[in-house]
Parts: sequence; structure tokens; C-alpha cells
Amino acid sequence: MKPEIPAQPDEDPMIRETRLRRDRRDKWLREGDMSVGRRLAQIGVLGWILVTPTLAGLFFGRWLDSHFATGIFWTAPCMVLGLCLGGWTAWKWMNTR
Repeated sequence: MKPEIPAQPDEDPMIRETRLRRDRRDKWLREGDMSVGRRLAQIGVLGWILVTPTLAGLFFGRWLDSHFATGIFWTAPCMVLGLCLGGWTAWKWMNTR
């Protein structure tokens, strides 16, 4: 992936955006569209990236609750923390592709 073209001080924003669009189109013409299988694989990976930390947080919270006999005191915060971690990881993964 090409890095963004830095704007020159005297360069028109319209020209810069036109160049970026041209570069993206050239890349698309070179590489083409992704196959259906590859798109489905990306969706599957994205699901696992979200679900795995959430379930890990859930299980860790349940373990803490059983260890300290606190009912469900740790389950919800650990699950939400896992969900946040999974969401952040998925966001980072999608923005690097």
C-alpha cells in the first residue's frame, strides 16, 4: 500500500485528491478485486478477532468469581474489557488491510 502523498504548501487540495484517486484506481487495475473466498475469509477472521478476547474475558471473570466467591462481580467487567480489546484489535486489523 502506498503511503499518503504529503501535501505541498502551494499544492491545490483538488490536485492532491485527484492524484490519490488515480493511484488507488491504478492499484485496483493492477491487483483486481478480491475473490469471494478471500472476502469470506476476512469476515471469518474479523469474527474470531472480536469473539476470542470477549470469551477469554468472560472465562477469566468467571474464574476470578469462583476463586474469590464473589458471585458475578468480575464476569461483566472482564467480558466488557475483552470486548473492547477485541473491537480495538479488529479496528486496527481492518485499517491495516
